[in-house]
Amino acid sequence: MITKRIIPCLDVKNGRVVKGVNFEGLSDVSSPIELAKYYSECGADELVFYDITASAEGRELFTDILTETARKVFIPLTVGGGINTLDDFDRVLKCGADKVSVNSGAIRNPSLVYEAAKRYGNQCVVISCDVKRVDGAFKVFAKGGRENTGMDALQWIKQCVDMGAGEVVLNSIDTDGVKKGFDLEMLDAVCKIVNVPVIASGGAGCINDFIALFKTLPKVDAGLAASIFHFGEVKISDLKSEMAAHGIPTRKD
Repeated sequence: MITKRIIPCLDVKNGRVVKGVNFEGLSDVSSPIELAKYYSECGADELVFYDITASAEGRELFTDILTETARKVFIPLTVGGGINTLDDFDRVLKCGADKVSVNSGAIRNPSLVYEAAKRYGNQCVVISCDVKRVDGAFKVFAKGGRENTGMDALQWIKQCVDMGAGEVVLNSIDTDGVKKGFDLEMLDAVCKIVNVPVIASGGAGCINDFIALFKTLPKVDAGLAASIFHFGEVKISDLKSEMAAHGIPTRKD
C-alpha cells in the first residue's frame, strides 16, 4: 500500500475560514493564515485552500491572503476558487501555490485543463469535482455546489484526467459535513476509471472513518477533511498513529 496523505482543507469566504453542512449553513472558524501555520507545524502532509465564493461571485481569488498563507506553510499547498484562465493559474502559482485546483472554470472551458497541464505539467493541475446523487446518478455541480450542470460525474472526471489533470479531488456533497464517513461508493466508482491520485473529501467524522477509507479503498491516495481538524475533534498526530497501528503507511513528520 502506498503512503497515504492527510490533508486539512481551508474553505475561505471573505478572508475567513468557514465550514458548513452539505455546502450550506456556513459558520466562521478562524484566520486562514493562522490555521495554515498550525497545520503545517502539526503533521499535515498537504493543505488545500479554497476561495469558495470566488466562482459564484465572478471574481478573482484573494491573492493577498493566499500570499501570506503560503509564507507560513512548509508543506505542499493546493489552491482553488475562481480559476478560469491560464493567467489565474499563473497568478496563484506566483503567490506560492504548488498545485492549482480547477472546478467551475474547467466546466465552462474544458480545454483549460489541457492547456494548463501542457504549460505547467500534469502534477500541477488538480481537477476538483463537486458531486451529488441526482435520481441515483452521480452529477457534477458547479459554483460551490450551487448549480447542477447535468453532467455525468464519472465521464467528466475521466475526460479531465485524459486531458492532463494529475490529481482528482472528489467532493461528495451528499456526505459533506455530515461526519458519518466518506462516500465509499462514489470514491470506488472514480478509482476504477482513473490512474492518477484520488483524494477523498466529504464525510470524515472520526479517526475510524479514515481507517475504513484506506482499508476499503486502497487506491485512494489521501483523505481530506475540514471541521474535525478545525474544531480539534481529531488531532493529525493521533490519526497517523492509529493509521500506523492498522498497517496503513503515513508520511513521517
